Amino acid sequence: MSLPEVLLWQRLRGRGFRRQHPLGAFILDFYCARASLAIEVDGLQHDSTTEEDGRRDARLQGLGIRTLRVPASDVLRDPDAAAEHILGQLDED
Repeated sequence: MSLPEVLLWQRLRGRGFRRQHPLGAFILDFYCARASLAIEVDGLQHDSTTEEDGRRDARLQGLGIRTLRVPASDVLRDPDAAAEHILGQLDED
């Protein structure tokens, strides 16, 4: 896992998330099954383009999974705020 992923995992662990969750051809950075929510940390080690991300998100949406993309720079700047943003998405469902 990248440093931003480690920082998020420290904050999301024990809150219903799985890390590096395999789903078909994809490996999701984080996944919460009860909310059908995939979290992708964008930047640093991710080489995918916006177009590829869009196709991936559309395929996941077709499976009933919503994707939340979090910039790695946001996690590095304030990991607590990034985690709170993610956890806030659970409360909205």
